[in-house]
Amino acid sequence: MNVTKAPPGTTADLAVRLRLAVTRTARRLRQEADSSLTPSTASALASVERRGPLTPSELAAIEGIQRPTTTRVIARLEEAGLVVRASDPADRRSSLVSVTPEGRALLRKARNRKTAYLAHRMRDLPADDLAALERAADVLERMLEDGTR
Repeated sequence: MNVTKAPPGTTADLAVRLRLAVTRTARRLRQEADSSLTPSTASALASVERRGPLTPSELAAIEGIQRPTTTRVIARLEEAGLVVRASDPADRRSSLVSVTPEGRALLRKARNRKTAYLAHRMRDLPADDLAALERAADVLERMLEDGTR
């Protein structure tokens, strides 16, 4: 398969536009979530839901943050009743963090609100724009799955 790459200037220009569009979209989706969570606590809660139960060190690695920061994030989530800690049966010196039903409900509500916002914004788009967004989503997913930074 012969793939022709765009000239560097074009790629850089597109990268700028894409970065701005993604940043603004992410900001708008956070606003639509109407959640009391900060971006870092929301991300940590979603990681615990998706991959938990997790030790604080595992959560720190997943989130790409330092262990002391993770400890503070977990404490905030625990205070809000969104996660619980239990002793790690494999290592009694550590704990496992799990999401509570309240945490799951909060994530579900935020996700539903964000999805509804996007669906509303896409509702009146012509079919060719929807097809372009579908292709863009495929490309973005592939880029993210690549695993390189």
